[in-house]
Amino acid sequence: MERYDLSQDLAGDILADAKKKGATAGDVVMVESDSFFVTVRLGEVEKISQAQEKRLGLRLFFGSSSASASTSDISKQSIERLVEDTVQMTRATAQDPHSGLPAPEELAREISDLDLLDDESRSISVEEKIQMALETEKVALDFDPRITNSEGAEFSNQSGRIIYASSQGFSGEYQGSTFGHSVAPVAKSNGSMQRDYWYSSNRKFARLESPKSVGEKAAQRVLRRLGARKIKTCEVPVVFDPEMAGSLLRNLSSALSGYSLYKRASFLIGKLETSIASEWVTVIDDGTIPGALGSKPFDGEGLPTKKKTIVDKGRLQSYLLDTYSGKKLGMASTGNASRSVGEPPGVAPSNFYLAPGAQSPDQIIASVKTGLYLTELIGFGVNLVTGDYSRGAAGIWIENGELSYPVEEVTIAGNLKEMFQNIGMVGNDLEMRGRIAAPTIKISRMTVAGN
Repeated sequence: MERYDLSQDLAGDILADAKKKGATAGDVVMVESDSFFVTVRLGEVEKISQAQEKRLGLRLFFGSSSASASTSDISKQSIERLVEDTVQMTRATAQDPHSGLPAPEELAREISDLDLLDDESRSISVEEKIQMALETEKVALDFDPRITNSEGAEFSNQSGRIIYASSQGFSGEYQGSTFGHSVAPVAKSNGSMQRDYWYSSNRKFARLESPKSVGEKAAQRVLRRLGARKIKTCEVPVVFDPEMAGSLLRNLSSALSGYSLYKRASFLIGKLETSIASEWVTVIDDGTIPGALGSKPFDGEGLPTKKKTIVDKGRLQSYLLDTYSGKKLGMASTGNASRSVGEPPGVAPSNFYLAPGAQSPDQIIASVKTGLYLTELIGFGVNLVTGDYSRGAAGIWIENGELSYPVEEVTIAGNLKEMFQNIGMVGNDLEMRGRIAAPTIKISRMTVAGN
């Protein structure tokens, strides 16, 4: 059976075949990936997997009706059947006046090299990857005798190639890689047990934090949770560490999604050009940062990625849109189409971050007489329609501007509309550890519910 290599030429041939069968427009997504994953616990390998995958997705249009399908069988027979099946599904689908591809003039003209692939790391052996996970866990376990157990350590990497072509005249591809390792130690003292974790991720293997750094940070984080107390319910300032501040940015990006907006499932409907946050809040979405985890030269519809100011000193300047959600809202795509093989596009941020402020984390903590330094959130108590926010939490209590003792079994509550308006300080400690990132922030007042 004849099997094809994934290529832009193959994508063009598939679209030409679909056009002969009556399709008025279409696009093809191809993904070729290699992945590796290992989990170790207490010095032993628990799970290990390595996989290679090729997948091809086709979306076709007959006027304003559309359908999508995919296959992992890249043979002549399979692709012919995929085209035929997608044609039949498209003919049977209801018309939708908002469906369609971007206009040709909007498509990316150049495909920039954003330094997304680590070619040199292909020579790293499986044994070296396992050893990295083992060493990360060992560092954490050896850090302090109170660390008595581990939920395990992981190492993973993935490299891939993405090809996209459309009947509007766009054809392009890029390659990328990701690496990550983490550990979750468990500490015990006076009958109480605590867990915490730390991780590092990067496009380049050599830029990962060392096993020593990740293991020690995880150990320090779990040890500071020992002896946690409960507190009485109060209204106080809450300082979000960078990881927790990043979770607020994730809530914001979800509320900014065109799909949430046109479904009327966002508290940000109709808020463009209005103040949605304090003057200290500037949020950027930038898919062009070289080597960053969320960077790519074009989005899931072939539109160029770019740097956009989403919130400028508290004022909402832009939503996050693909072509379909943009049409539903009467707006242009912002180049934030996200695509998985065989599915129509959705919306996702690229590198979405809160711009750093002037104060150090220590200065922010020092500004709080009594309050909570938030280090963990539990559960999913966020209503994006109303903005109501209530989540289980743990952290460290602040007394007279200093971290004094750990607290647990509390709930923090507020409303996202007020929380963003009440951001009174933004730290200078932004690190792009993931696609969505933020520095330390202080929200001037929230309900912290305890006993």
